[in-house]
Amino acid sequence: MRLIPGRRRSDEERVAAMTIVEHLTELRRRVILALWAVAAGAIIGWFLWDPFIELIREPFCDFLRDHPEQAPASGCTLTFLGPFDGFTVRMKTTLFLGLAIALPVVMYQLWAFIVPGLTAKEKRWTIPFVVASFLLFLCGAVLAYFVLPKSLDFLLGFAGEAIVPTLTVDRYVGFVTLLTLAFGISFLFPVVLVFLELVGVVSPRTLGRYRRYAILVISLIAAILTPGQDVVSMLAMMLPMYLFYEAAIIIGRSVKRDAGT
Repeated sequence: MRLIPGRRRSDEERVAAMTIVEHLTELRRRVILALWAVAAGAIIGWFLWDPFIELIREPFCDFLRDHPEQAPASGCTLTFLGPFDGFTVRMKTTLFLGLAIALPVVMYQLWAFIVPGLTAKEKRWTIPFVVASFLLFLCGAVLAYFVLPKSLDFLLGFAGEAIVPTLTVDRYVGFVTLLTLAFGISFLFPVVLVFLELVGVVSPRTLGRYRRYAILVISLIAAILTPGQDVVSMLAMMLPMYLFYEAAIIIGRSVKRDAGT
């Protein structure tokens, strides 16, 4: 038995002493908490199915109203072909809504897993990281909704007046979901850059020096992430990502200045 109590280990020492098994156990605990949050959000998302469908169906209805020559006999009603399609698409949409609702908890669990390896100054960014991640993802999702009508007009207009679009609910919801995720994830770009600056992986000076290459990479990311690969969606994603890149450089310089480095 110890007669003299030992010095309490700092977080850095505790993390250094953790074994691989302990790291995996901590990761498993964080993942389980995140999954429980998504499951709780999915329960809420199940009851949001009807308003969600009405919300995303409106841009398609607007397209048909603007192009009555391409309106099918069923109007702007979404259809499904197989007996299980309705159930499957609702389950997928419920999980998507659950992830969106639980995003703050998911981002917090991710940050909490990383935090023990950070310094005390870096840990102060926990709440700003979580809040900024959620708000930026939300802004990306909102922008995706406003881009959706222009994207539909661009994509559906290629078929010409002789061919009318009859959209199935699984493909249409899948398109909207991918578009929303693409914009939401792209809007997390500045959070990732600022984090890399905080931990010293990159510096504001390095980001400024490779600005030209960053523009090329941003263009490629926008071309890959946008599900329709239409010009409107790509430009709508590229411009905010580049502005976020410049904002990350400014924030990084400010943080370095405050830290006295």
